[in-house]
Formats: sequence, structure tokens, C-alpha cells
Amino acid sequence: MPKIFVTRKIPEAGIKLLRKKGYQLKISPHNRVLKKEEIIKAGKGSHALLCLLTDKIDDRIMAGIGSQLKIIANYAVGFDNIDLKAAKKRKIMVTNTPGVLTTAVAEHAVALLFAVARRIVESDKFTREGKYKGWEPMLFLGSDLLGKTLGIVGLGRIGFEIAKRMSQGFDIKIVYYDLFRNKKAEKELRIKYLPLKSLLKNADFISLHVPLLPQTRHLIGEKELKIMKKTAFLINTSRGPIIDEKALVRALSKKIIRGAALDVFEFEPKLAPGLSKLDNVILTPHTASATEETRAKMAEMAAKNIIAGLSGKKPPQLVEI
Repeated sequence: MPKIFVTRKIPEAGIKLLRKKGYQLKISPHNRVLKKEEIIKAGKGSHALLCLLTDKIDDRIMAGIGSQLKIIANYAVGFDNIDLKAAKKRKIMVTNTPGVLTTAVAEHAVALLFAVARRIVESDKFTREGKYKGWEPMLFLGSDLLGKTLGIVGLGRIGFEIAKRMSQGFDIKIVYYDLFRNKKAEKELRIKYLPLKSLLKNADFISLHVPLLPQTRHLIGEKELKIMKKTAFLINTSRGPIIDEKALVRALSKKIIRGAALDVFEFEPKLAPGLSKLDNVILTPHTASATEETRAKMAEMAAKNIIAGLSGKKPPQLVEI
């Protein structure tokens, strides 16, 4: 009977499907990211590996687990944590969980946008500390969305959902940048395409939704931050390294931009020095997809990919290498 190693506890919805098939399951008891040696030791002899985005699965790990390893099911949309070339060389299938977390991430990005614009976190902290003594005309002045411009960088599934929600629910102008123009979306949502530099220059809110690729690493750095309005807010729910975090700290400290809201970080779980001390940034611990419904669906999807792969079928979410 095939053996499955799961690198971290995940919702039971996926585990139940694997157990129902009679697979021998081994689930890591540690509530932390495993070291390479730990993955190799615990996963040795496994036919399938169910891993997280925080697990860096390279050729050494694949070799250590053994030649019987047939599939790596990533519990995430992204798969930049997996050495795809090594997987292809070893004829190991790689899968992910796309689409299922689109709504949750889009909603989280919108929540961050509102929270940073209206200074919700600062206000909450201020009130909890007993500093609120009564209404003041200049207390925690935020920024309206009415009449402002939202710039979406990357109009994939998540970027599109944000554009749809914001264009239909609020009187806000939406512009976007993507490598490929989406004229259908432009007409349907009444949004406008702009080159990246123009978007950065004109948008009041900028939300990032691009994959982590060599050409997108530090897509937003010191130069790009200086192009943005001094009153602009930057939101990132994509991948941490899209932003040069040290440059962002400098920009926020010097008020080059007004604020930021981040769910992902360049060197997770570490933060750039000084970032956590700033009042004009909201930080959430990579929880954009953290709803009970979404995480359960992700577990089911990863399990179904494994079941299909080990049954000799093409997994539904096979990453084409």
C-alpha cells in the first residue's frame, strides 16, 4: 500500500480522503517548518509527499525520500518552493491548489486596503491602551476611497476578483498592469490598462498579485516607491520578495509613501529590520487564504491530486513542467 508523508497538520477534509483509500499516512507532529534532514528521514520510502509552501523541496530531498516517490502535492497555489527541474528529471509529478483560494485572498486584500486606509489597527491599539479620551476632530484621520484610483498589478484570478468587487461595490477608479492585456475584463469591469510606471505614478492604492519569478523579484524597489504618490498605500498578498522590504522600510519611515499592508514577507517568517516598529504598516502572518472553508478545500484538492497520481491518472492540478 502506498505511503504518504504530510509535512504539517492540515485540515481533516484531505486526510480523510487519503485514509479512505487505505494509504499509510505519516503526518509530522511538529507545528513548524521541518529541516531538510527531517523531511528526508520522515518521508523516506514515501510514494507521495504532501508539503507546504514553506517546505523547500529540492533534489536532495527527492533523492533522500527515494526513487519510489511519484508525486509532490503542494498545499498552495504557488510552487516556487519546489525544484521543478529536479522533479522532471526524476519523473515526479508536481501539483498545486489553484483557484480554490481566489475569493479568500481577494477578500483579505480588500480588508487590508480598508484597514490601512482608515487606520483601523492604529485606532484599535490606541483605544485598547486607554488613550481614547473623547472625540477629536483630528484624531486618526484616514483616507477616503471615493474618487480615488486603485492600481492592480497582475490581473490573474485574484486581481480580477478584486477589480470586480471594488468596481461594482465602490465608486473607485481601477487601473491595472499585466504582461497581457485583458480587453474583455476592461470592457466588463470598466477598468483601464496602464504601463507599470504610469500605474505607480497615478494610483492611490496599489495591490500586488503577481507570481514570484526572476523578473518579478523586487518588482517594487526604491526606484518604484519613489515614483508612487506620497499619499499612496501599497498592499501585498502575493509573494514577499516582490517587494524590496528594506527599501519599503525606508520609504515608510521617510513618508515617501503613506502606508502599506503586507500579508507576505521577503524572508518569511523574518521581517526586515524596523518594519514591525512602524505605525503606518499593517502586518498579517500569511493568512490571506486562512478561512475554514478555503483551507479545507485546499486539503481536499491536494489529497485528490495524490489519489489520481498514485492511481495512474493525471492529477487534476498537475503543474506542467
